[in-house]
Amino acid sequence: MKQITTAFFLTTLSLLAGAQSVAPAAQTATMEAERNRISADRARLEAGFLAEDAACYKRFFVNNCLAEVNVRRRETMADLRRQEISLNDEERKIKGAEQIRKIEEKSLPERQQEAAASRSQALQDSQTRLDREKKAQEDRAAAQSREKANSQASADRLKSHQAKTQARQAAQVGDAEEARKFNARQKEAQQRRAQHESERLKRMKPPAKSLPLPE
Repeated sequence: MKQITTAFFLTTLSLLAGAQSVAPAAQTATMEAERNRISADRARLEAGFLAEDAACYKRFFVNNCLAEVNVRRRETMADLRRQEISLNDEERKIKGAEQIRKIEEKSLPERQQEAAASRSQALQDSQTRLDREKKAQEDRAAAQSREKANSQASADRLKSHQAKTQARQAAQVGDAEEARKFNARQKEAQQRRAQHESERLKRMKPPAKSLPLPE
């Protein structure tokens, strides 16, 4: 009988341990029924042991009889106590799991809100990085454009300076050529005047007197 009761209790306990989807109220009702069964078995067995004690007093070996009854009483009551302890342990586990479930359900909106805030912050950070990278690219493009414009302006200034220098040099060469030609013309004019004067002087010189005839 004790083995049958123990086996039934273990079966009930395993069902409770594996019934994760069972409603807490149903689990509580099952445990309460099992606890009532244990109490009823204890009362019924204790009544039977008391009857056996009374019967022992009608026997010759009273003490031996009582000792045998007490051994069976201790074993039976110890088994019921073990069932009761196991039931209490399982009840604490179920209550703990229910408490955790309630805490998780209560904190679920907060976690969802935190997750939404995290996603929003991640999107904002990503957009900020994209904006920063875009601004950096625009700054680099603007700097390259300014550098190109400055280089072009420098090249234009150098080209203008070289053109002016060449113009001055050409002007200087032209002036030197004009001066050379002027000097040449002046020299040629002087030579013509000198020759003209020489020819004029020759024309104005009186003819030389003829030598006297010999006597």
